[in-house]
Amino acid sequence: MKTVVLFDPSIRSLNMGDHIIMKSAKDELKEIISDKFLIHCATHQPPVTCYQNTRLNPKIKIYDDAQFKFICGSNLLWKNLMIPRPTFNVNLFNTKIYENSILMGVGTNSSNKNANLYTRIIYNRILSEKFYHSVRDERTKRFVESLGFKAINTGCPTMWKFNKEFCKQIPTHKSSKVVFTLTDYSQEQREDQELINILVKNYEKVYFWLQGASDEEYFDSLANTKGIIKVAPTLEAYEAILNEGDIDYVGTRLHAGMYAMQHKVRTIILAIDNRVRDMKETYHINTVERTDINSLDSLVNSTITTQISINENNINEWMSQFK
Repeated sequence: MKTVVLFDPSIRSLNMGDHIIMKSAKDELKEIISDKFLIHCATHQPPVTCYQNTRLNPKIKIYDDAQFKFICGSNLLWKNLMIPRPTFNVNLFNTKIYENSILMGVGTNSSNKNANLYTRIIYNRILSEKFYHSVRDERTKRFVESLGFKAINTGCPTMWKFNKEFCKQIPTHKSSKVVFTLTDYSQEQREDQELINILVKNYEKVYFWLQGASDEEYFDSLANTKGIIKVAPTLEAYEAILNEGDIDYVGTRLHAGMYAMQHKVRTIILAIDNRVRDMKETYHINTVERTDINSLDSLVNSTITTQISINENNINEWMSQFK
């Protein structure tokens, strides 16, 4: 039976956003993987030991013989893989199972530096030279091409269904309820407190989704939270809230916003890092800088049109390689 390997950022992740990415990636790959034996392999932890990588192991051969290997989304393409704890846990001693892998909507960080020699060697070992790689934004496209590979800017897989017809179904006016997020690893007490104050002032009912492992502790340290309803850190719980209807999403979590839009929920994402800014450059998602939090009050009360300019031709061109 033919096999497909999915290098999966959601395994052992402390961030439910990785589960949103992975669910979206599998949905988009459905036609390719539906009749294949799927092997999920973690990206956030070393996939094999040095010993397993070097010895003749039948399990390693399964990876060698896979029809396709997809590295699924997330901010994985670090430019320095020598640092102690990169998100992408690949090193010189465990590259074998990654050989000839194909990127799917993967991104890089905000650094404009070139990859160092060690990192370039690893990427040259693991990435396919045959196929075009799908990347999240123009910055990542330039980086992948600088490594000598072919790349297409498709956006993140969480966005691929956002064509004009879909976006027209997303409401333009403020709802009576809102679900919001904070980011445990990017805390700004003044701005995040003001976010809560604005939402409590403007909405009849406020939900807080716990996307990250330490989001609850941070939320509990803030004020004016009485009456805000916490939502369990599962996609099922979050989806149930989104499906209530008459609800907006506002928050610092990018993929919580993408998942909200997938459910046709009016969405405002607070930009806290390069991911949102880089994607806004091409895809015009509705964002406001967290440092400009004072503008949020008027924004939530204004008419907002969702006009994400996803490039369906690029997506179809990338997907056509596997049919």
